[in-house]
Amino acid sequence: MRLRRSTSATADPARPVHPVDRVPPAGRLAVYGMQHVLAFYAGAVVVPILLANAIGLDERQLIHLINADLFTCGIASILQSVGIGRIGVRLPLLQGVTFTAVSPMIAIGLAAGGGTQGLTTIYGAVIVAGLVTFFAAPYFARLLRFFPPVVTGTVITVIGLALLPVAATDAVGGSNAPDPGNPLYLGLALGTLAVIVLIQRLFRGFLATVAVLAGLVLGTLAAVPFGLVDLSAVGESDWVGVTTPFHFGWPQFSIAAILSMIVVMMITAVETTGDVIATGEIVDKKVGPDDVARALRADGAATTLGGVLNSFPYTCFAENVGLVRLTRVSSRWVVAAAGGFMILIGLVPKAGALVAAVPHPVLGGAALAMFATVAVVGIQTLSRVDFRDHRNVVVVGSGLGVALFVTVQPDVAQALPEWAGIVLGSGITAGSVVAIGLNLLFFHTGRRRDIAPATPGGDTVTFDRLASADAGEFSAVLGRLFEGPTAVPARVHARGPFADVTALRAAVQDELFAAPPEEQRALMGHYPDLGGLAGAGGSGAPAPRRPDGVGPVGGPVGGTAAAALRDRAGLALLGNDDRAELCAVASAYRERFGFPLIVCLRDAGDPARCSPPRGGGWSTRPRAGARDGPGGDRQGRGRRFDDLVSG
Repeated sequence: MRLRRSTSATADPARPVHPVDRVPPAGRLAVYGMQHVLAFYAGAVVVPILLANAIGLDERQLIHLINADLFTCGIASILQSVGIGRIGVRLPLLQGVTFTAVSPMIAIGLAAGGGTQGLTTIYGAVIVAGLVTFFAAPYFARLLRFFPPVVTGTVITVIGLALLPVAATDAVGGSNAPDPGNPLYLGLALGTLAVIVLIQRLFRGFLATVAVLAGLVLGTLAAVPFGLVDLSAVGESDWVGVTTPFHFGWPQFSIAAILSMIVVMMITAVETTGDVIATGEIVDKKVGPDDVARALRADGAATTLGGVLNSFPYTCFAENVGLVRLTRVSSRWVVAAAGGFMILIGLVPKAGALVAAVPHPVLGGAALAMFATVAVVGIQTLSRVDFRDHRNVVVVGSGLGVALFVTVQPDVAQALPEWAGIVLGSGITAGSVVAIGLNLLFFHTGRRRDIAPATPGGDTVTFDRLASADAGEFSAVLGRLFEGPTAVPARVHARGPFADVTALRAAVQDELFAAPPEEQRALMGHYPDLGGLAGAGGSGAPAPRRPDGVGPVGGPVGGTAAAALRDRAGLALLGNDDRAELCAVASAYRERFGFPLIVCLRDAGDPARCSPPRGGGWSTRPRAGARDGPGGDRQGRGRRFDDLVSG
């Protein structure tokens, strides 16, 4: 696996600075940084509020949790974006408390008796899980093949669905005094949800990203006339205050709680990996296993620090990844500035008190929108799964079923031993354990199945099967994308493992682009002349064979002739005159450039695309004249990949 280390611009003054490493002017840096804080703020403060309400903490303790959370978020974001040694991915990624941990932490806290006693047990588990993540980071990158879309999609969907009851409890007044029949609570919750939906419908750009924050503000203002907003704590709080280590007492260590939190961190590691890959694509910076390991080390270090400074497990915040895509501001120093702002806000207890004053129904309405969106993201991930394979149906169905069973009937944990009750007492951890375990059972244990088409008689191979293949099988399957022998599939395998089929496709394209010109010419030289195909396509002549005799020229290595037959089917639509002209054009093209004319027929749309440019033939510049060759090659391989590998 080829690792690419990030290098500072100061190391080589003559080397251009990547946009990720550029520092914007101070004014823009501040504005862009505050944008990230606003987009992130609502999601950042929801977790401590939900946890405090569920395990019975008072308002003063909640204020401290909020300030500690914001303070540690700032440190974690700077650690991830700026980096220290081999810690931090050095991309514009903001860190926040993961929603994945909410339900398990509530289960741990309640099992330990609630209140500060439950909180110290949570912190003990958080500290150990953070250390495990930190030291296991280099190895986790090698385990990604055990977390294909069928697992990650199930887990993300479970997270969203399992958290909806928590949001619903707040929407009806909170766990301490629920009142489902109160029309005021219902109106505030649904009104807050409506505001969020309307803002996202009516506005675009940055305003849409702060819809949740706007809903919380407007919902709270609407609750003021009804006496549901108590601001007395704001006046009583100090202007400046620093969170102290182990403010609520020394951490308590429970094996069951630690195991539960390690499962949470495994799930968040998959989430972080996806965010790192997505951000790398957005900012056009290559991401390799070493980058993933640095990001996970930052997650582990921030999580351990969170347990010490009275906060919770950390991961990359997807909302801010979307903001990077939206604004196209890719500088990591913008996120570092946002981290600085969060540290400052975390030092102001009055700000925490103001957030703690948000009424339960308003918070519940906003949480309904956020957690339902998480479930939708999981459903989107599951859309890439091949459900024609019944094993995937079993993995998803069982994971969702167990998760919802435990969520709807949480008391079933009492039927289990105490250690198992804590681990499986949360729908999120229970469903995740089932999905991960069944994926291992069906796809990674027992007698290995040969890599075969997903459908009888077809050429499609599922991503899950390809991800579990060894180097030889992997190269043999991806070799079907090429007309002749090549080392590209082996180099792609060396870059793995891959999070999903999109990452694999991007790796194939990267290797094609990065190949030396001589290798690219050799790859294109293996294609047959379009003129020869045109002649065969209209006459019903048999497809020309490869020199090795294993299949037709233009067909996949070791596979069927489907691709070649499809090409001939398209060319057969040409009339005799058009075919004759194409033969002449293809011959002239090879003579001029030294490799065949390559056109992706499904993208060409018009036979005229195969003709020389008007005005006297192709340019004498190789790149200008050969644009259809490499372009058609890349388009064709992209099409073949989509036909070959299913999500």
